[in-house]
This record gives sequence, C-alpha cells and structure tokens, in this order.
Amino acid sequence: MTDAPVRPRRKSRRPLLAVTTAAAAALVATLVAGPGAPSADAAPATFVHPGVTVSKGQLDFTRGKVNAGAQPWKNAFDRMMASKYADLNRAPKPRAVVECGSYSNPNYGCTDEREDAIAAYTHALAWYITRDDRHARKAIELMDAWSAVIRDHTNSNAPLQTGWAGSSWPKAAEIIKYTYTGGWANSGRFATMLRDVYLPEIINGSNSNGNWELSMMEAAIGISVFLEDKASYDKAMAKFRTRTAAFVYLESDGALPKTVPSQNLNTRDKIVNYWQGQGTFVTGLTQETCRDLTHTGYGISAISHVAETSRIQGQDLYGTDVGERLRHALGFQAKYEMGEGVPSWLCGGSLHLGLGPITEVGYNALHNRLGHAMTNTQALTERNRPSGSNNLFVAWETLTHGDNPS
Repeated sequence: MTDAPVRPRRKSRRPLLAVTTAAAAALVATLVAGPGAPSADAAPATFVHPGVTVSKGQLDFTRGKVNAGAQPWKNAFDRMMASKYADLNRAPKPRAVVECGSYSNPNYGCTDEREDAIAAYTHALAWYITRDDRHARKAIELMDAWSAVIRDHTNSNAPLQTGWAGSSWPKAAEIIKYTYTGGWANSGRFATMLRDVYLPEIINGSNSNGNWELSMMEAAIGISVFLEDKASYDKAMAKFRTRTAAFVYLESDGALPKTVPSQNLNTRDKIVNYWQGQGTFVTGLTQETCRDLTHTGYGISAISHVAETSRIQGQDLYGTDVGERLRHALGFQAKYEMGEGVPSWLCGGSLHLGLGPITEVGYNALHNRLGHAMTNTQALTERNRPSGSNNLFVAWETLTHGDNPS
C-alpha cells in the first residue's frame, strides 16, 4: 500500500465550475449506487448529537441493560472495563507528526494515536454508563493532549491512519460534548484539529484497496457530524456510496463489479486483477475477499458504521443498495469464517480468515430492525460475543449495538 497523502485542492474561483462539479458528483453517486438511491445532498437540516455510530437512545438502552446486569451487555461492559483502554492511569502519547509507512514501517506514533482515540471513546462510554466523572475527564485529557500537539500525518499510510484514528475521535467527542455536564473547555481546539489536521487528509478519498476509502469516508462523515459541516458530509457520503457499490458485488450489477471512475478500471483484466485475481463474481463477494477476510472486515465495518450514522442523522441507508450489499457481504464472509469449505472457484480454494469483531452493527440493523434472516451472520455474531476491539477503529459493539432496538 503506497498511496501518497491526498491534499485538498484550493477552492475554485469559478462558482459555475463548482456547481457543475457538485452536480456531476451527485449524478455519479446516483448512477453507481443504483436507481432510487439518495443524491449526494444527504446532510440533515439539523444534525443529531450524539450521532456518530451510536445515538443517545442506544446509549440509554445500553446503560439500562448494564445497570440491570442483563446479558450480553453486562459481560460486554465488563470486558471493556477490564481492557487497557479503560485504564484511568493511561497517559496520552501525542505527537506533532504521526508517520506511518506501509505495514507499520515506520510506526512513529501510529499505534499510540489509534489507541488513544479508542481509549477516549472507551472512557466516554464508561462515563455514560457509570456516570463516574473520572472517565469523562480521562476522555477529555486524551482528546486535549492530541489537539494541543498534532499537526500532520505523513508517509504512505497517512490517509489510512488518519481514517482509522479519525473514526474514533468524533465518537468520543460526540458523547462528551453532548452528554457530560462538567464542561470541556478545549472542545473548540479539538474541533479545529479535526477540521485542519484530519479532514484534509481524507476527504478527497483514495484509489487504493476499498477498505482505505471506506474507512476514510467513515472518519470524514463522523468528523462532519461533529463539525456540523454539511458540505463535507455530502462530499464524503457521495464517495461512500460510490465506493460501497464498488466494494461488494451483487448479481444485479451485471457481469462485472461496479468501479470507481477515477481508478480507470475499464477492462475485465484490470477489474479481475484489482479483485485479487478473482474472476468469478457472486453476490456478497468483496473486492478484498481473496486478499484476506481481515481487510475485508475493515471495509464491511466502515460500511456499517456509516449506515448507522446516516440512520441516526435521518437518512436510513439500510433500505437501499448499501444495506443490501452489507447484508450479503456479512453473510458471505460469515459462512466461511464459521468453517464452511471453500470451493475451488473462490480464491483458488483457500481463504485467509480473521473477519474480526465487525458484525454487530450490521446484524442488529438488518436482522433485528428490518427482519432479514441472517443465519450465518447470527451464528458468527453470537459466537464472538461479547465482541472487543480490533485495536484500529472498532470497539465494544456488542455493548453499544448488540440487540439494541433504539
């Protein structure tokens, strides 16, 4: 993975061109995503807070279940509180420049940044459930430490690193800013960090493997909610719709998967090569299935997170092609993760397993809310409960989304 950091273009001085570009983006999003899909104008008239992946209603449901000792939420809470991320003695390790190369070489602050962001979110959840002010103050300490210091992400993995850490920060910030009554004096500085350091690195997307851009758009959308930035929300959502359609294949797509126009995948050979050499396309297959299920899981997780955030903000994507692709991607990957034999036509008859703790959000929305039968996903979800963290950008989703009707 050698994508260079993508810098935002300067704003055009030609309003007509800007309008034309926006219209074209909306048209592409509609064409790629399919008929009946929402346009790029997806931002709500008024943003809902807390509203990044988890809502106040979901938090209240979780708090009630944990305090009642109900399962699986109590076990999920106990697992979270026993983790290193919930340690009240945690000392933040901010850096001015986080440098991340391919396969974490070099790793100058990359693990520290991601894990401090997850810890901030963990403490925010712990605060909400326990009402112990120490956890809110620790979340604030972590967010303040980074917002005081960080100025840039560099090296080849900078966009992905920014996407991963940038997915966790706004989840923490939303809970603290909108539920903690003890005050957060530096919330404005934190917002400036997200706007100036994180958003420019991710908002223009990536032409690398699909999990990159999906994670980057997850972060961009979460940040846009916190900043109440409708233009960035719309831009990120349009890219997300296009990339989701290009990441998960449905039979209705035709003989070949959909593509991202900027990648110039204009022949069958190019597409097959991009899909890790897989030339037989079936519903639920993803662009990275034949690479490994771990990276596949990153992409699926980001899809579920964006769909959940969008639902909270008033536009339910689960009933669109996004939900259909998510449902089939979960089911297809889950059956092999559960041990079903791999046919010879799929990835040469061998898969690298390790999907990760990424099924709860999509399963809850699609099975519990919408009533889709998801036997494979249900079995895997229940086997993995209570789910933990992947130490990148996923954390505690049995706690927050397991069988959560809110």
